[in-house]
Amino acid sequence: MLWQKPGKENTENTIEIVKNTVKERGIKHVVTASSTGYTAKLLKQQVSGANIVCVTHVCGFKTPGEMEMPREMRQELETSGVKVLTTTHVLSGVERGMSRKFGGVYPAEIISNTLRMFGQGTKVCVEVATMALDAGLIPYGEEIIAVGGSSTGADTAVIMRPAHASEIFNTWISQILCKPANL
Repeated sequence: MLWQKPGKENTENTIEIVKNTVKERGIKHVVTASSTGYTAKLLKQQVSGANIVCVTHVCGFKTPGEMEMPREMRQELETSGVKVLTTTHVLSGVERGMSRKFGGVYPAEIISNTLRMFGQGTKVCVEVATMALDAGLIPYGEEIIAVGGSSTGADTAVIMRPAHASEIFNTWISQILCKPANL
């Protein structure tokens, strides 16, 4: 499915596709990017029978020392069974700081920009799935569904088999379920 444009207005339809795919394919794990908890909460409400992992922005993403996801939302998600992960972004982190300070491009930024050729949400899907795998929140070697977006909400979902960050090039995207047609 290709959405006409990226953005939050695709979130409910993206989640419907994820819900149907979990049911049809028997996929047991869904990893989603969710900085405020909005997308993760909708997934938990709509998708039953799957391990749902929510990967947030790092603390300080927008404002130094501050979390974007309200503490109450994180508690609500965790109480409902969603695993919430906040950690350094695998495809930016230290390298982004180096490129800002010294200029130039570093390997993780090249990977990020290559994935963005398929859309920002596709890059996010690979990133959050890798982070969840590295944190031990999803099993190694299994197909999962990863959900990402271009800004707010969710507009991209892929079936993939993530690899650990130390083996990032062993990541395999089996199928793109939905994404924006253009930016």
